[in-house]
Amino acid sequence: MGIPWALHVRALRIGVLLAVATTATACGGGNNPSAGAGCAPYSGYEGHHGTTVTVSSSIRDVEADKLAKAWEGFQVCTGIAIEYDGSAGFEAELPERVKAGNAPDLALFPQPGLLTSMVRAGALKPAGPQVAANVDRWFSADWKRYGSVDGVLYGAPVDANVKSFVWYSPKYFTEHGYTVPKTWAQMLDLSDRIAADGVKPWCAGIESGVATGWPVTDWLEDTLLRTAGPDVYDAWVEHRIPFDDPAVAAALDRVGGILRNPAYVNGGYGGVDSVATTAFQEGGLPILQHDCAMHRQASFYSTWWPSTARVAEDGDIYAFYLPPVDPAAGRPVLGAGVFAGAFTDRPEVQALAAYLATPDFAGRRAVSGDIVSANKGLDRDLLTSPVSKLSAELLTDPAVTFRFDGSDLMPASVGAGTFWTEMTAWVKGTDTATALHRVQGTWPGEPS
Repeated sequence: MGIPWALHVRALRIGVLLAVATTATACGGGNNPSAGAGCAPYSGYEGHHGTTVTVSSSIRDVEADKLAKAWEGFQVCTGIAIEYDGSAGFEAELPERVKAGNAPDLALFPQPGLLTSMVRAGALKPAGPQVAANVDRWFSADWKRYGSVDGVLYGAPVDANVKSFVWYSPKYFTEHGYTVPKTWAQMLDLSDRIAADGVKPWCAGIESGVATGWPVTDWLEDTLLRTAGPDVYDAWVEHRIPFDDPAVAAALDRVGGILRNPAYVNGGYGGVDSVATTAFQEGGLPILQHDCAMHRQASFYSTWWPSTARVAEDGDIYAFYLPPVDPAAGRPVLGAGVFAGAFTDRPEVQALAAYLATPDFAGRRAVSGDIVSANKGLDRDLLTSPVSKLSAELLTDPAVTFRFDGSDLMPASVGAGTFWTEMTAWVKGTDTATALHRVQGTWPGEPS
């Protein structure tokens, strides 16, 4: 069953207080912990010593430790204690907590669609002036838009990731004379060549508990962005065209040319049927045993490679940009991120939300966990992984056509529900038209 929520928070708070007690000397100690020179980055968030902010998200385990490390200085220097709760069931639990009157002060939303539903429920507070000022200064208009509802900012961008990557082994490519493809056609030609050499060119895994199927939604979104362009992509995400529009069907069929192709998958695990049962965390690992050559997955997948694998352009593992179908259409990039939304407008809560949107916090996330942000003030030299550096470059490149993960923008019942389940059914053999039509029938307001 796990630890009851209240006990879990109590344990976390004890840890927070111990951390404050052992590190307060770095900022001068006493009743004014912001007195020390090391507290300069937090000078704009003072005046709330002795208060507490509760924070919830889906970030947990080791990654939660890295998150706590990044805001440790904020706690010490401002005197604002942060009680953090991370849960694998965050998306499902948050609405229930809100209904029960037990909402956290601040939530880190991995899905703007969930943030929007909380706004529609009247639960979230608009971002305060300091939060809005930081977002306007450090983030693009697109990132502000993803955290806004009806033109009002509710969520400050925090972490980010790039999804348009294909992981591979540079050493293996060099040994076999393979080159990184620059177009989709070249990628398929390379796949055919690898298959002819006796290796399945692709490996994949989409099992993720109740979220099983989400990697296929990323495949579809990335491909639709490349085949139909950003305008059609936006119309689809916003349901201005039906979910089963012909352009979407064509994109999913293109994905099927890889994920449902027995000549291409599933290296290291079995046939096409193994894609649905292979955990997404393990999907790309056969690359290291040369049982497959490529694995499409986001930048955050770097955390799943064993520490013995060197991630570098000439190393055991690296990633290349998922190539466009038509280079003349530019460089589309699919990505995602986390937004901090507040359920209360208490000043200490707004202070923490504002700090999370600063380059200082983005830098500390980079140092503590090599976490990327779309914050324009992030010092990319703080990132240790070359893939993270490449991600940060793409996220802030004005020449890149960036679009947020579509399923995260859709109503939660679709984006975190039927879209996942129907893409799982599609991998298992349901035809494209049927799978898409079923999702279309579950869109709120549409006849089933």
